[in-house]
Amino acid sequence: MERTHTILITGAGSGMGRGLCVELAGLGHRICVTDQNFDTANQTVQMLPEPDRGSAHKLDVTDANDIERFLADPACAEVDVLINNAGLQHVAPLEEFPQEKWDQLIDVMLTGTYRMTRAILPQMRRREFGRIIIIGSIHSLFASPYKTAYAAAKHGLTGFAKVMALETADTDITINLICPSYVRTPLVDNQIAAQAVAHNISHDEVIDQIMLKPMPKKTFITYPEIAAAAHYLIADAARNISGHSLMIDGGWSVQ
Repeated sequence: MERTHTILITGAGSGMGRGLCVELAGLGHRICVTDQNFDTANQTVQMLPEPDRGSAHKLDVTDANDIERFLADPACAEVDVLINNAGLQHVAPLEEFPQEKWDQLIDVMLTGTYRMTRAILPQMRRREFGRIIIIGSIHSLFASPYKTAYAAAKHGLTGFAKVMALETADTDITINLICPSYVRTPLVDNQIAAQAVAHNISHDEVIDQIMLKPMPKKTFITYPEIAAAAHYLIADAARNISGHSLMIDGGWSVQ
């Protein structure tokens, strides 16, 4: 019989994070919903199939002191699954890419994952069990123009996961990436607008010629697909899968 876990999801106040909270709660897990905005985290809790299976917390993954404060909350003491999801995007040619945007993307997605994993790992070791999932991207392995910081951060996460897989090989802890191609989130909707400007084409042309063109399946990835992959990686049956990148990409990476 599969165990019920307490899953901490970062960046869960909207988009992918919110979708994962709803889907994984529906599969019976308890959800620790975190976001830098408490109100949006609480809105996510209210959207769960059973809201009493979730709790909302303010958490900024770029602030080590905030992470320490968060972990002092007794409600977070039983977390045995961490999903590093917090992320953002900025689309621009390198010559026009602001330094502060580069720093922000790297800090949230790459350094933020380091901070959260480092903070949660000791309690997983004490329990001799843990599952760490990183929401990567097709851009963890492939590149697209005008996404230098995003691709650099997502590529960096693959190396981080591989090293952590070796460092946690002595116990029942695993760390893996789930790497979807485009999911129709608010983040992607913003990308469509930015790509339309960068390439001087229409929104529909961005979807058809840039986002879905590399995907033989020609369809956006959905939250239930990603949650199903996470649910499997959490299970005892996946205890020997660690340090890997699971592609959910409509065939993009096989070409």
